[in-house]
Amino acid sequence: MVNLTQRQKKSPPTFPKRRDLPTMYDLPSEEVGEPGLPDEYHPLQAQLLRSTFQPSTYPSERVFSVMDMNLYYDENNTRRYKRPDWFGVVGVPRFYEERELRKSYVTWQEGVGPFIIVELLSPSTRGEDLGQTEAEPDGSPTKWQVYENILRVPYYVIYDGERDYFQVFHRDNGCYQELELDGDRLWMEELGLGLRLWRGIYDGLERLWLRFDDASGALIPTEAERERQEKEQAQSALQELRDRLQAMGLDPDNLPQE
Repeated sequence: MVNLTQRQKKSPPTFPKRRDLPTMYDLPSEEVGEPGLPDEYHPLQAQLLRSTFQPSTYPSERVFSVMDMNLYYDENNTRRYKRPDWFGVVGVPRFYEERELRKSYVTWQEGVGPFIIVELLSPSTRGEDLGQTEAEPDGSPTKWQVYENILRVPYYVIYDGERDYFQVFHRDNGCYQELELDGDRLWMEELGLGLRLWRGIYDGLERLWLRFDDASGALIPTEAERERQEKEQAQSALQELRDRLQAMGLDPDNLPQE
């Protein structure tokens, strides 16, 4: 076996650039016959929703938040499912039967449906996301019909990341009604949680993102943001202590030993 240090160092493969050929804007990003497959943006946005979905009215161990997972809704036809870009459920264990990660979400086993679903618009799924398509020839209900009539999801959110706006449909009297947002923000009293657009940097990319906030309007931080905040607070506390010691005439780096 050849030792790694003995192998010739190799560079990543390179290809000649051709400006006269189609770009990523010209080529489809979704597989033929399987629309809605995510590009690089979709999983990032969905992950941000997943990491900041922290309702104040439920303990964290009774909240399930997931992206791009099969959502089974018909116990009489187990081949039927939808796959939302992101959805959140409250009142169920964080782990399946409180012991393992889920492979899919099966409503007739869980006993609780999603409280909120977010679909990120893409060209091939726009019509279905907005309820503008008819049922399949085999009788399978549309995405809109499943969310509105079968799962009865209280909040259905559609976000157009290219046009930077989102719509919210709230189930009222058995059907979805579009809500007028207060300052481009959705407040869900049942969860003690808000949803709004935020311009900032996530995973190194600055743009408008859809994310959750609290009753005061403060953003729900991601784990990385919490760690950074804790580090900054610790550094601030340390600097405050150093300043106090210096004000007392002491050298913080050369304190007297007992």
